[in-house]
Amino acid sequence: MPEGTKKLGVLAIAGVEPYQEKPGEEYMNADQSSHFRTILDAWRNQLREEVDRTLNHMQDEAANFPDPVDRAAQEEEFSLELRARDRERKLIKKIEKTLQKIEEDDFGFCDSCGIEIGIRRLEARPTADQCIDCKTLAEIKEKQMAG
Repeated sequence: MPEGTKKLGVLAIAGVEPYQEKPGEEYMNADQSSHFRTILDAWRNQLREEVDRTLNHMQDEAANFPDPVDRAAQEEEFSLELRARDRERKLIKKIEKTLQKIEEDDFGFCDSCGIEIGIRRLEARPTADQCIDCKTLAEIKEKQMAG
């Protein structure tokens, strides 16, 4: 199933189907850990391919236009691409940190309170490191500090 397509209302991330929990299954067992490792590896590989495509595109399209407007347009396009790649680079680091947590059997539990984050939340945001309650509180505090 292509990325971004829906199956039963749940998005498949990086082309990996959502995990189907079995009744009475232990949370974050080997199958679940393997599932999320697969998602994170595929997602990281997609992001790395985007970085490579951008690099190749910028090298292929780099031209010294005599017209200042054309030059400015190209520089703006490159600037937007680089900004997007910078966000993706930060996401790759977060993915790698999450993969390390899987290796250390520390994945799937809230960094703040220690409870299970939950399979559905991890399907939606595989790099989540807080349960929904702690994340909501953190966002409220962040808004108050900015405010």
